[in-house]
Amino acid sequence: MPRPFLACLLLAACTEPASIPTARLVPGPDTLRLPIVEAADGVWLGESRFALLSPADNAVALIDLAAGTFRILDQSSGELQHPTGLFALGDTVFVSDWARRRATAWTAEGSLARSIPASDTLRGALPRAIDRNGALYYELPPPAGRDGSGNRDSAAVVRVRTTGEIDTVARLAPLDIAEVAGDQGRRFERRVFSGDDEWGVLPDGRLWVARTYQNRVDWIDSSGVDEGARLVDRVLEVTRVDRERFVERFPTELRASAERLPFSPIKPPFVRGFTVLPDEVWLEKSRSVYDSMQLYHRVGRDGELIREVRLDGWDRALAASDRQALIVLADSIGIRVVAGNGVDVTGEE
Repeated sequence: MPRPFLACLLLAACTEPASIPTARLVPGPDTLRLPIVEAADGVWLGESRFALLSPADNAVALIDLAAGTFRILDQSSGELQHPTGLFALGDTVFVSDWARRRATAWTAEGSLARSIPASDTLRGALPRAIDRNGALYYELPPPAGRDGSGNRDSAAVVRVRTTGEIDTVARLAPLDIAEVAGDQGRRFERRVFSGDDEWGVLPDGRLWVARTYQNRVDWIDSSGVDEGARLVDRVLEVTRVDRERFVERFPTELRASAERLPFSPIKPPFVRGFTVLPDEVWLEKSRSVYDSMQLYHRVGRDGELIREVRLDGWDRALAASDRQALIVLADSIGIRVVAGNGVDVTGEE
């Protein structure tokens, strides 16, 4: 691991924390079972409506928590094959599909509204966000090269305006990689459990970037960059149990190769981030296998921590509005979703 990365994390962890307002996210009583086996991402579509992505099922579900209903986007027509990304503008959900090399826009009722082909100018990249002016935003990684050494360079967040003008609006931290020896010679591999910068775009075009090395949220607009305050987190070591659980996810014949991958010595401060309108970011924090709850940091437009949110067990919040969250409940036979509301627990022992 690069020494600056480790130093940043240790500095963040050793800073004396101030009193942090806390809240508990409480799932409501009415759960909705979906015919999918996993949930990887979610977005808010207004009121009590959300969209949920399951790459394992090649499916996107449109959910109305108030009505207790859902709709799986039509797969029989071939319009969706292998969805891998999800973003929204108002009540329109956009689905990135690597097999079809395009993103498609769908109404809240599940009708196909628009198709956006992959950008040949941007090496086949698919959009990751859109603003109300129609500008599309892409994450453009550096060319990896045959040995993976190109991944030592930074990725870029690129904006493509409706006029065709292209500009770089942010630079992201390079991957944490290590040089390893294998049957095909020496190459650079990403360290398992290392972190990524996360980012998102508000409808007005403002961009936020959650910096994994510095553990903060920066905001970017036409006037420049506002650096957020450093967040305070525990330093979590990658344990033997973490390694074993990672390797066990591979087929038996591939586990020996998985064991030879380089591992990060510590976990990143967060593993995912998402926008909560009008101008808030939620960061899903790394956790120990022994933790009894999942933590989230709510960060405001000024880059300051608003509140720490606690969710019991192995449930996860995938998206949220200013009134409720979409919670995916841990279930051995599938996915259940439910609305969640925050209860103030500041000062609770």
